[in-house]
Amino acid sequence: MDYVLMTDASCDLTQKQVDETGVVVLPMEFEIEDKTFLHYPDCRMMELDEFYQYIRDGVYPKTTQINVESFKSYFERYLRAGKNVLYTGIPTGLSGTFNTCMIAVEELREKYPKRKIVALDSCCDSAGLGLLIYLAGKKYAEGASMDELIDYIETTKHQVAHWFIVDDLDQLKRGGRISSVAATFGKALQIKPLISCDEVGKLINVGKIRGKSNVNSTLIKYLKRDGENLKKSTVFVAHADNIEGAKALRKEIKGMCKDVQICDIGPVIGAHVGSGMLAVVFLGKRNPVA
Repeated sequence: MDYVLMTDASCDLTQKQVDETGVVVLPMEFEIEDKTFLHYPDCRMMELDEFYQYIRDGVYPKTTQINVESFKSYFERYLRAGKNVLYTGIPTGLSGTFNTCMIAVEELREKYPKRKIVALDSCCDSAGLGLLIYLAGKKYAEGASMDELIDYIETTKHQVAHWFIVDDLDQLKRGGRISSVAATFGKALQIKPLISCDEVGKLINVGKIRGKSNVNSTLIKYLKRDGENLKKSTVFVAHADNIEGAKALRKEIKGMCKDVQICDIGPVIGAHVGSGMLAVVFLGKRNPVA
């Protein structure tokens, strides 16, 4: 291949999924107790069990954008080798990382005028980005040209539907997404926020459910409502420190879809949603209305 497909660690793909596609995943920083770590799909610097144990113990991580110099360093490894670069990662609706990336891209275009460097706003978040990259990566592995893959990503990204149910209200409170009062009453009444993703990749609170028993049925409802060609589609079930919940959800929807894969929510997103989140992402209509 004369180009490389790149994303960042906010995609929450497992190492196995990365290996299947050949995509390059740029690590992203997170900080715990004044120590900085890089998150990779293989969790080489900190396992996810350890990360979520910090949250359960009341130690709260911070996340950091990829800076300009890091983008330049990652891209130049391939540009110097004569390859073109196609990157799509965390969306503008969630982070300023893409705008930082574009600064690096413009500088590198001047330095490598014979190389093609393309950065696309994914408009997808977390496992939604993961699904987009996984599907694009399959085409990349099959030999799709760079232009073909650009067209595929631009066409497909708005078809990725995201549905998340958050369990850790304290973490949402710390992030300023809900008030202290809402968190207190929400826990007492077992109310869980239902979150979707708008057209630019911003997470939005679209409703709430009550009780764990309604989590799977709610996610399946939106899968059935908004999913298209499910019998021929790959669906991602994503979880934050909730593997048993993810396995149970996968079992319920397995017969509806061609393929159901589980992926882990890593520190980039996990720092904001906390432990227990469960999500389903799939191709269909992005309709963030409960």
